[in-house]
Amino acid sequence: MPGILSIRGVERRFDKTLALQATDLDVAENDFITILGPSGCGKSTLLRIVAGLDTQTAGEVLLDGRRITGPGADRGMVFQSYTLFPWLTVLDNVCFGLAERGLPRAQQLEVAHGFLAQVGLKGFDKHYPKQLSGGMQQRTAIARALANDPRMLLMDEPFGALDHQTRELMQELLLGIWEAQKKTVLFVTHDIDEAVFMGSRVVVMSARPGRIKLDRVVPLAHPRHYSVKTSAEFVQLKAELTEQVRVEVRAAQEAQQANAAAA
Repeated sequence: MPGILSIRGVERRFDKTLALQATDLDVAENDFITILGPSGCGKSTLLRIVAGLDTQTAGEVLLDGRRITGPGADRGMVFQSYTLFPWLTVLDNVCFGLAERGLPRAQQLEVAHGFLAQVGLKGFDKHYPKQLSGGMQQRTAIARALANDPRMLLMDEPFGALDHQTRELMQELLLGIWEAQKKTVLFVTHDIDEAVFMGSRVVVMSARPGRIKLDRVVPLAHPRHYSVKTSAEFVQLKAELTEQVRVEVRAAQEAQQANAAAA
């Protein structure tokens, strides 16, 4: 499949600290790439650069051959925090980007109601965010991102604040939407089970300064049912990734200890 995102030699420095060393990654149309790595390895930094919310020190990011220089409607961002407008109803939160684009209200409502139904929030359109559970708020955030019909979804630990049961249900929900719509997704997570279950590819980043040390295709067919988590293929890949991440977590801890001793 043709690539839509090309990351070329992207580096990020914060003053004298190199957070992300020169990184290359190609993302194909309809890829669902999950990104793993220890805290501070540059996962979220890389995602924010692709989103146009941060600027690389070196290198470039191309989306459909055009250099990314800032945020755009072609990339939908979903954060761990729900980032909903508390003064707007669920429906108007989902309509927000559509209204900004100048779509007629009737068309906004048609699109928004369609996506609310997809994420299981039909009938909650008049509720406000404070009236929803965490999982329902994140469903609203996903519906809002999808409603704008972006080329890519960028997701920074979107289920990290949810309890275990809700998190698993949200994984199945998002994976089902992806299987139906085949949006291209970059998904940052600390959870190895989540990375394997959700991803068509799993990328593992090294300890800071981050680089991509492993890029694995996930050999699991679609549609995926949660029971795949007990399959031999799943368990084998999870074991490999666990070891890779464990090595990098230890490296990060050793670097922290060395820095503390030198201070």
